[in-house]
Amino acid sequence: MRMYDVIASKRDGKELTTEEIYEFIEGYVKGDIPDYQVSALLMAIYFKGMSEREILDLTTAMAQSGDQVDLSPIEGIKVDKHSTGGVGDKTTLIVAPIVAANGVKVAKMSGRGLGHTGGTVDKLESIPGFRTDLNQEEFFDVVKRTGISVIGQSGNLTPADKKLYALRDVTATVESIPLIASSIMSKKLAAGSDCILLDVKTGSGAFMKTVERSIELAEEMVKLGENAGRKTCALITDMDVPLGNNIGNSLEVIEAVNTLKGQGPADLTHEILYLAANMMELAGLGDEESCLAKAQAVIDDGSALKCLIEMVKAQGGDASVIEDTDNFEKAKFSHEVKAPVAGYIATMNTEGCGIASVLLGAGRETLNSPIDMAAGIIIARKTGDYVEAGETIATLYANDESLFEKAEKKYLESIAFSDEKVIRNPLLYAKVSKDGTKRMA
Repeated sequence: MRMYDVIASKRDGKELTTEEIYEFIEGYVKGDIPDYQVSALLMAIYFKGMSEREILDLTTAMAQSGDQVDLSPIEGIKVDKHSTGGVGDKTTLIVAPIVAANGVKVAKMSGRGLGHTGGTVDKLESIPGFRTDLNQEEFFDVVKRTGISVIGQSGNLTPADKKLYALRDVTATVESIPLIASSIMSKKLAAGSDCILLDVKTGSGAFMKTVERSIELAEEMVKLGENAGRKTCALITDMDVPLGNNIGNSLEVIEAVNTLKGQGPADLTHEILYLAANMMELAGLGDEESCLAKAQAVIDDGSALKCLIEMVKAQGGDASVIEDTDNFEKAKFSHEVKAPVAGYIATMNTEGCGIASVLLGAGRETLNSPIDMAAGIIIARKTGDYVEAGETIATLYANDESLFEKAEKKYLESIAFSDEKVIRNPLLYAKVSKDGTKRMA
């Protein structure tokens, strides 16, 4: 195979063969194919697209490019969840214990945050002593004992994706549905779960900005999962407003714990019930309606929170901060953001709100940036709320007072006010399954 011919073939809109795709992935991982040729192929794919068969071949080749996790030593159905990323998205910390409390195993590998979106691994590491670097034997043991374990991704899981994503990031080829779908699903297939729920975010704080593009991506990923033999479903959820009220690592863990106690914000509670219910439906525990009741039941009886506490203990974490969230280390300084005018909050640029949190030290701009686990934002007023001039709309937290000025400026730039009452977007837009796409709003 000549890489020149593969590039020319895709440039001219032709389908690549299975052999060409596998040889391309193998050669790139080995270092035999240079970045400049791969960049040319990625751009050709960006403009010409790929067929369903090509995307499945690409996804499978990427999944097989490194380690693949065999979860068969863990008895029972294993279900995974993936979110395409957002601001205030602490759903894994809540839905995984809910699902585990209902007897479904959750053996999950999660990532770190980068840019304006937070990462589950970072949030968990705000719990003193919590280990996300378990080896496979430890990982399996925690799942067997507690029903749930969340760890960082293996260093050799889908190395092809790591190389391709880094190249896409600097060649303006990130926003290609075949490339996004294969990137996400290759990691999910390599992680080994029987069932996969995809939480595809849409809106100003999401990677996909429109509902239609989000549905298009979800449909492609569901096809990939089902064609690879995994039961797969996707929910299209709103990210035009930060989810819940807390942004920042330990702040989000605190809000997750409150939600597991039945004391969470209405939007976050609504969304996590549907996410958990659909994970359980995939695992065969009943239809969506009955699984919603099962999800609520383990919040009400405290067993979901107990699952989280047991996982924290099993992974070396200090469970006292979960049992009493006042034990979390607090930021030294706080600063209230005041509404500059009276009126309704018309829009929140959610990406901007996330960046404001990063400016406080709660996120990273590069993979090696340090994180202040106590830094972040607690939102007091959101889209649709009426505020008086001078009323507190958010409180910023940091261990360095000098960070407040830029963060406040960014946060206020992200908020628009109106004299007219504004209706918030729905939380759930659509459900995509092998049976088709069902609009929920």
